[in-house]
Amino acid sequence: MESKKRNKRKKINKTKWAVISLTTLLLLCGFGYLFRKELSVFAFNAVLKKEVKTTLNKSYKPVGYEVKSPKIELSEPFSLLLLGIDQREGEPSRSDTIIYSVIRPKDDKILLISIPRDSYTDIIGRGVTSKINSAYAHGGAKMSIDTVENLLKNKVNYYAAINFNGLKDIVDAIGGVKLPITEVIENKNPIHEKLRVEPNKPIYYGADALSYVRYREDSDFKRTERQRIFISSLMDKALEMKNISKIPELIDIAGSNFTTNMDSEFILNLAETVYLKNSAPKFENYMLQGNGKIRGTTWYYDLDPEDLEYAQKLITSWLSSSSNEGNLLHPKNMD
Repeated sequence: MESKKRNKRKKINKTKWAVISLTTLLLLCGFGYLFRKELSVFAFNAVLKKEVKTTLNKSYKPVGYEVKSPKIELSEPFSLLLLGIDQREGEPSRSDTIIYSVIRPKDDKILLISIPRDSYTDIIGRGVTSKINSAYAHGGAKMSIDTVENLLKNKVNYYAAINFNGLKDIVDAIGGVKLPITEVIENKNPIHEKLRVEPNKPIYYGADALSYVRYREDSDFKRTERQRIFISSLMDKALEMKNISKIPELIDIAGSNFTTNMDSEFILNLAETVYLKNSAPKFENYMLQGNGKIRGTTWYYDLDPEDLEYAQKLITSWLSSSSNEGNLLHPKNMD
C-alpha cells in the first residue's frame, strides 16, 4: 500500500513539474514573441554592434560644422539631406536625386521634399546660378548643403549620399522590393541610358529597382515620385525581422558607396528607435513646383516663388519641436 502511495505521489509530482515546465516554456515563448524586437536589439548590441560601428566609421565624412553644432537628441525633429549620386564613367559625380527630409522620431513621421535636379538656383560657393545638381559636382556635400539651405531657408542638420551603383547590391541583399509598376518602363531616347522594366512583378531586384528610379522620359514630377516610393519600399523591406541579421552585410555593401556626417552612434540609436516602433514611419511627400525653361541651349527648371515659400513654411513647421498633430502643416495635394 505504501509503495502504491509513493508511486502515486511520484506521478503527481511528475505531472506537476510537467505542467510547470510547459507553462514556463509557453510564458518564455510568449515573452520572446512579445519582446522579439527588444531581444533582437539586445542580440545586435551584444554580437554585431562593434563590427557595424567600425564599418560605419569608414563612411563618416564631416563637412566642417559638426564640431560647432550641439548633438541633436533623438526626441527632437531634425533634417537630413538625401543625395543620390550618379557616378558614370568619364563624367563628374552629380546629385541625381535631391531630397530634403525632416525626421520626427517622437511622432514616427518623415517628410520628404523632392527638389528637381534641374532647379535653377544660386550655387553657394561658386557665385553662379545654375542647375542645383551641379553643386555636388563642384563642391561635394558641403556645397550641396549650403545651396539647399539657401534655397529652402532652413537648416540641413545632416546629409547622406549614396552612389546609385551601390543601390543594386543593397536591394538584392534584402531580397528585392515591392514597386507599383503597372506598365512597361523603357528609355527610348538614344541619348539616354538604355533601360527596360517589365510590369506587375511581385518583387523587383537591384537592376530593375535602379532603372525604376533612373527612368527619365515621362516627367521630373513622376521621376521624383518614383524615388520617394522606392525609399519607402526599401525601408519597409529593411525593417522586416529576417533582414536584421543582414545588417553587417548591408553596411559592408554600402562601404565606399555611402558617405554621411552622422556619426555611427547616432545612426545606430536612430535605427534602434525606428526598429522598436510597432510599424514603419509614416511618410508625407511634396515636390517643389515650377516650369521648364530653355536658357541658351540648356533646359532648366524654374521654381515657382509662391510654391517655394510654401515649402519653406512646411519645413519650418516640421522642424519645430512645438508642432504636434493638431498644428503640424501637412503637404498640400500636388495633383
